[in-house]
Amino acid sequence: MSLEITLIVNGTPSCLVVDETTPLLHALRNMLGLRASRFGCGQEQCGACMVLMDGKPTYACSHLAMDADARVVETAESLMGHPLRAAFLAEQAGQCGYCLSGILMSAKALLDRTQSPSREAIVAALDPHLCRCGAHERIIRAVERAAAMLRGEAA
Repeated sequence: MSLEITLIVNGTPSCLVVDETTPLLHALRNMLGLRASRFGCGQEQCGACMVLMDGKPTYACSHLAMDADARVVETAESLMGHPLRAAFLAEQAGQCGYCLSGILMSAKALLDRTQSPSREAIVAALDPHLCRCGAHERIIRAVERAAAMLRGEAA
């Protein structure tokens, strides 16, 4: 059965007609053309699909699009001009980049909650993400750098 939903994605209201089994990730990528969120495992194990829904990290691979009706969704495309992007580039925090959009969204949720996260808080926020490239130290440094930038400190 198809139904019409309305969600606010990256600040823009979007009306979509979805099947009741359509994953949010499919709606974002295939219906709205927002390709930053990636399909990894489809089982909430890798975090490549992570988006923010009403400010909270959400697995878009397993979350149904119909459950996002009347909700605010943010994808990595919303981070243009955000200090996280500059910090990740400065720290060279990533290699292939497949998982980075999900990591960026979890980092944004953390920085939205606290301006000065501890290293332990950063590690905990990024724990749901599986990345095999070995850039973890650079990723953590990038989140620390972005936090400093958001506080107005030189980074």
